[in-house]
Amino acid sequence: MNKTYRVASDIGGTFTDLILCDSEGKISQIKVPSTSPNYSEGVVSGTLALLERVRAEPSQIEDVLHACTVGTNAILSKEGARTALLMTKGFRDILYLRRIRVPRLYEPLYRKPEPLVPRHLSFEIDERMDAYGNVLRPIEEESLERVIDELRHAEPEAIVVSFLHSYANPSHEQYVVKRLRRIFIDTFICASHDILMEAGEYERTSTAVINGYIGPPVRRYLDSLIRSLSSAGIHQPLRLMQSSGGIMDADAIVQRPVQIVESGPAAGVIGAAALGHALGENNLITFDMGGTTAKASLIEHGHALMTDEYEVGGPVSGSAILGGGNGYALRLPSVDISEVGAGGGSVASFRHGTISVGPESVGSDPGPACYGKGNRRPTVTDASVVLGYLGADSLAGGALPIDAARSVRAIEEHLCQPLSCDATSAAFGIHAVVNANMVQVIKTVTTYRGRDPRNFTLFGFGGNGGIHAVELARMLRIRRVLIPYGAGTFSAFGLLTAREALVLTQALLMSTGQMDFERLSQAFAALEDRIASSLQKAPRSLQWERALAMRYRGQAFEIDVPYRQEELAEGGIAHLEAKFADEHERTRGHRIQDAMIEIVRLKARGSVMSTTPLNQAPSSADLRKKKANRNIYFGPSYGFMSVPIIGRPELVGGRREGPLIIEDYDATIVVPPYARAGLGSFDSVVVELDEGATYG
Repeated sequence: MNKTYRVASDIGGTFTDLILCDSEGKISQIKVPSTSPNYSEGVVSGTLALLERVRAEPSQIEDVLHACTVGTNAILSKEGARTALLMTKGFRDILYLRRIRVPRLYEPLYRKPEPLVPRHLSFEIDERMDAYGNVLRPIEEESLERVIDELRHAEPEAIVVSFLHSYANPSHEQYVVKRLRRIFIDTFICASHDILMEAGEYERTSTAVINGYIGPPVRRYLDSLIRSLSSAGIHQPLRLMQSSGGIMDADAIVQRPVQIVESGPAAGVIGAAALGHALGENNLITFDMGGTTAKASLIEHGHALMTDEYEVGGPVSGSAILGGGNGYALRLPSVDISEVGAGGGSVASFRHGTISVGPESVGSDPGPACYGKGNRRPTVTDASVVLGYLGADSLAGGALPIDAARSVRAIEEHLCQPLSCDATSAAFGIHAVVNANMVQVIKTVTTYRGRDPRNFTLFGFGGNGGIHAVELARMLRIRRVLIPYGAGTFSAFGLLTAREALVLTQALLMSTGQMDFERLSQAFAALEDRIASSLQKAPRSLQWERALAMRYRGQAFEIDVPYRQEELAEGGIAHLEAKFADEHERTRGHRIQDAMIEIVRLKARGSVMSTTPLNQAPSSADLRKKKANRNIYFGPSYGFMSVPIIGRPELVGGRREGPLIIEDYDATIVVPPYARAGLGSFDSVVVELDEGATYG
């Protein structure tokens, strides 16, 4: 009997990572340069290369899993669809008014990002609902016909309909969308109530606009990928990772592409939760550093931290609960990931008398200066080469030759002259600055949420995660770091551990003092029916998780509290209120005694049990051994040190004191002098730090 295979691919800004897992659990991996603008080329060529390596045929693939940054890239590059927006009369400027938040408190001339829909493509329809869904003003046909005529001349690629209070009664949106689809047959059309059934006209409109803006490019990309896979003999349906951490068929994603904006980063967090559970590590800070960005998230008690308040398209993407105003509001359940433009390809420059790193990245083409493809500006990777952290001859197991002399020249030309220092000092300055930037990202998901980083293990992955993870742990006083096998392709691995799942929310306002349990149960049942229908599964075949978004009366933001009927039966409403107050105090530093507590919305998650549980690790025998020494710079306190370069197999049988460099095919791990490394279960490298360790 022939083996069957599952293939998982994750497209990053620099590399496309692929993993092939056979029916016995054996894993093969490969990294290929991302092939912009046609990213599907890299996915298909990498898949065929893996099949050739294991001597398998495309027909043996039974599952195709994928994560991508196509939606995010469209927003960041402002290359999404030409989008029109239809609004209730009087609300045309909602995307310009936004919220009052200003992310840069002491910058009075700060300008918020321009809306994804310009004002001349925003149109008003004379209609009105109230907050209870009652029709205050029927749709005026004359205004609708006038707007349709204007749309014919505007020729948008996407049309978004977002009327006031459509979450309470979507009939007006449904009527207009039906009319539009008869006329604009080839245009991507969506309504806000299909994307988000919640109050908050700006957040709902912004989320729907993002869905329309990225809809055509995501559809084109997925169509191209499916065709390319089919041409290569791979005919299994394509399934994608959602921002909420669940897998879903591509056919469903095409209608709501906003669900995959944080597709790749979410896959890595889900993989970390699965591997952490297998290792008995249920409290993790995930740190994912690739070629373009660095991302952090939190896993607490085995579950990824989630958020409904997210922003994309700004210098830092992440939860908007404690900040906001940098980007575009995205109000959908998402894994709580904070992201900053700090990767191996991030450009280092001299600004305002000091070193600045990112957010600009050179990507994979031309790539860092050491790649020799034409870029002459220094990057984080060039700094790592000069410091000795990365091999002086090649990366990715020899597949990517590098020229260390080019890294030195780039740093000397752009930094050494204005700073009046040597290349080593400037490179260490780049390293220190990017670490400081990434510490702030980790703090946004820990200390800013009332969590002490010292109570967690730092889980580092991504092609550059192992280079920086131990030093970040020292800066945050974390004593334990875990680097998984296949760290450089770990987000692709996360796809293999994810469940088919969907999360939906529904607005419902009531106070805890007047809880209507029958109404609550009916609302949850309706929400779960929608989820089961979208997943094409029977409700009884799914595992369900319920939550209530709660707040003190008068607040503008909510906190999710798990809702379990059996707990209510034992502890009553007081138990639910206490859980909310405890989380409010931990996250925001206080609780309010005797204050009214409100429920604002419901959240339900339906999931299918994973078909491939994590039960087998790659064999250490497959890992290449290295025997060499290299001069590594660990800052002015240590200077250059002759450091052994080893592979993971040389950690078998005991811990080794740092300094060490552990080189894998897809990633490098730097173990400084103040730490020691050993090999744990699933071939994970476990690094322990000395108490009170100093560096630099």
